[in-house]
Amino acid sequence: MADETAPHVPTSPASAPDGPASSAPESMIPHALTAAPGYQVRRLYQAYLAVWARAVDPTLTGPQFAVLTAVDAAPGRDQRSMASAVALDTSTMADVARRLESRGLIVRRADAADGRRKLLYLTEEGRRTLHGAHERARRLDERLLEPYDPVQRADLMRLLSSLADRWERIAGDL
Repeated sequence: MADETAPHVPTSPASAPDGPASSAPESMIPHALTAAPGYQVRRLYQAYLAVWARAVDPTLTGPQFAVLTAVDAAPGRDQRSMASAVALDTSTMADVARRLESRGLIVRRADAADGRRKLLYLTEEGRRTLHGAHERARRLDERLLEPYDPVQRADLMRLLSSLADRWERIAGDL
């Protein structure tokens, strides 16, 4: 499952009001790190985890939110295809689904044709939780992308998607 430890997010003093202050000045971070795309992606992810917990939901993780969103979009799909849809491996998906089920947000039903397949459905509580989290997540998205005009936002999202697609292909090739 994804590392969900407390984030350490290097920030500049100018960005301190929006996030945790860095314990080390930016000048102390080696150029070999700041020039590495993986390091910058990790910084983004850690900062996102921190703001997600405060602005969206402190107990609903990003993977759980993704699963709820996917189940809402396609109720009754099997757990394995849901895992693929939200970019989770099958063991992580099983853990996420168990946690969501234990919180009463989804139900997992055995497929009548193949009892090994688990079909996923939202509960009413799952719908309420997703609806509230979705609204808060969209507000967070707006805040995160606020400095960019609509064209820049579209470009940024296209670049991020392209980068994710490429890195997933590379990971699959290894």
